[in-house]
Amino acid sequence: MATATASSTKLRPLGDRVVVKPTPREEVTKSGIVLPDTAKEKPQEGSVLAVGPGRMLDDGKREPMDVKEGDRVLYAKYAGTEFKVDGEELLIISQKDILAIVEA
Repeated sequence: MATATASSTKLRPLGDRVVVKPTPREEVTKSGIVLPDTAKEKPQEGSVLAVGPGRMLDDGKREPMDVKEGDRVLYAKYAGTEFKVDGEELLIISQKDILAIVEA
C-alpha cells in the first residue's frame, strides 16, 4: 500500500483506485497558435502518485495491482474524478480505466 504526498496532504487510495497527476498539455500548437483552456483536450497521460491495496475478491483475497508509484500511464479520456489538493490538479481513477503503462 503506497502513500502519495500531494504538497502537504497524504493521500491513500482505497481498493483498486490510483491517484494520478495528469501530464500538462501543450498550450501552443506546432504552428504557434496559442490554445485557450476551452480548446485544450483533456490529458490522457499522467504519473502515478499513489496506489490502493487492490480490489477485494469474493474469496477474501486482494487482487494485486498492475501499476506502482512512479509509473507513467495512459488512461481513458473521461475516466476518474478530478480534484485539487493545495493547488495541484490530481485525478483518482480505477485501475480498470488505465489502458497502458508507458515504457521509457
